[in-house]
Amino acid sequence: MPAAAERRPGTPALPVVAIVGRPNVGKSTLFNRLVRARRAIVDDAPGVTRDRVAAAASHEGRAFLCVDTGGFAAEPPRDGTALAARVREQTLAAVGGADCVVCVFDGAAGLAPEDRDTVGLLRRSGKRVLYVVNKIDTAGREPLLHEFYAAGVDRLLPVSAAHGRGIDALLDAVVAALPEGAPGAEERPGTRLALIGRPNVGKSSLLNRLLGEDRAIVAPEPGTTRDAIDTPVVVSGRRYLLIDTAGIRRQGKVREPLERHGAVRALGTLARTDLVLAVLDAAEGMTDQDARLVGRAWAAGRGVILLANKWDTVPPARRDARAFRETLTGAHPAFARLPLLCVSALTGEGLGDLFPAIARVEGAYEAALPTPAVNRALEEAVGSHPPPSPGGRALRFRYATQTGRCPPAVTIFSNAPEAVPTSYARYLTGRLAEAFHLVGVPLQLHFRGREGRRPRPTRPRPPQRRNSPGRRRSAAGR
Repeated sequence: MPAAAERRPGTPALPVVAIVGRPNVGKSTLFNRLVRARRAIVDDAPGVTRDRVAAAASHEGRAFLCVDTGGFAAEPPRDGTALAARVREQTLAAVGGADCVVCVFDGAAGLAPEDRDTVGLLRRSGKRVLYVVNKIDTAGREPLLHEFYAAGVDRLLPVSAAHGRGIDALLDAVVAALPEGAPGAEERPGTRLALIGRPNVGKSSLLNRLLGEDRAIVAPEPGTTRDAIDTPVVVSGRRYLLIDTAGIRRQGKVREPLERHGAVRALGTLARTDLVLAVLDAAEGMTDQDARLVGRAWAAGRGVILLANKWDTVPPARRDARAFRETLTGAHPAFARLPLLCVSALTGEGLGDLFPAIARVEGAYEAALPTPAVNRALEEAVGSHPPPSPGGRALRFRYATQTGRCPPAVTIFSNAPEAVPTSYARYLTGRLAEAFHLVGVPLQLHFRGREGRRPRPTRPRPPQRRNSPGRRRSAAGR
């Protein structure tokens, strides 16, 4: 792996506001309200949020980073290895890195002994703290605030996160509590890298290994990660945003609503990421569900790198990266040109090649293709394999030019764009991608006729699963 000096967690350019409190007091609902997006999963069950979830927010021209945390108790659990202990560690880390802390009480449940302990812990932290009583949905419920003064709090802010009541006053208080200085301005985080995969393939372990710290909770039971976790990192002077996501199982195997919410959020990250790090279990190889997820990322126009994690668990006799690739591409030929790294989050093996591979795919994703070179590549492809003549009409390609980036897109002007067979469009896509070394990114090819006609897009097909022998027999019977 690169030297530690070359990789460091990104320091937020914005002041940080951490939201803390007991389980089920409405922290995630308040977080979503402050960032004006449904970034954190909200459910009536306690303990839904486990890791730190961060997103940018702003008020009156002042931007800040808002961090949601898991519900915790001020006193540590007896079992220091329990999930609750690790959630508590994540929350304390968020408090330690915050410029301002928003402590949330449950107005409907009343003051609990844990609330008093939390107030004492936050007072000892030396941080600026705002105390909020949530679930004060109407003015008639404001008398519920009185008992919370018994915790030794000077000022309480009544809010209803669910209904938006009191949010402006809270934001005014947050901005006033932030450190003095120029108004924060949200910076582009850099290239966004999403870790996608099935449950328990080691996505969170990879995130922690890459960051050199326990940013995400890791546990042997699947489904530990629920929310998408955004973490900035700087590698060799270049900024990246690593996005850890919940594991995604086959839809038919999902029983719990929380797991379904997490999977939906994970798939939703495809809309806001640039490159996807598709994590596989090296001991199992690529499963049908892995292939579906890679296909979803490819169809969404994202660059893809395959990471075969847990390489250290593969028996030495089978630990041959070339043979692993041959087996994978033999079963899934559509993935033959995708970068593949055999890595171990536990030992760090193979991860030294990750960011160089990311840089190559990133370069292809943002590639600018000179028009003369595009036309030369098209001419060579047509010369090697002339197009068919559907219906006896000869296809001619007059001109080609790049019409999009991230991912790259090329439009070819033809005398009969609607008549170009899909198979020939795939051939041209492959030849152009090869000519410009567009490895790991889906080149999007469009065909267009005369000016004024809309192009006919042809995108790389999502990978097709091989039919089982029984399915082929069934199809033949039909």
